[in-house]
Amino acid sequence: MASNHIVTVTEQNFTEKVVNSTQPVLVDFWAEWCGPCRMIAPVLDELAGEYVGKATIAKVDVDKEQGLAVQFGISGIPALLIFKKGQVVSQMVGAQSKTNLKKALEAALAA
Repeated sequence: MASNHIVTVTEQNFTEKVVNSTQPVLVDFWAEWCGPCRMIAPVLDELAGEYVGKATIAKVDVDKEQGLAVQFGISGIPALLIFKKGQVVSQMVGAQSKTNLKKALEAALAA
């Protein structure tokens, strides 16, 4: 199951949790039935713990939050978007290595 550092994002709390966040937010657009989504879940859990206070790791279930998936043009999952000051600064599709995700987070933190 998701770590207690991972934020579940819905259409209702998206603005509060992502757009208005004072730190970069990596949003994982995923679904329960998606194999690669389940494969990267432990990596996201680790990153959530490592980046406490620096960046937020969030998850959007595309089956439950179809409006957000449509809004961000999500066609393949897992789709990982990094938001900074409410804007998408990085976008990756498919299961990513921890190294790739850390590079993207570090770039967002440095920007």
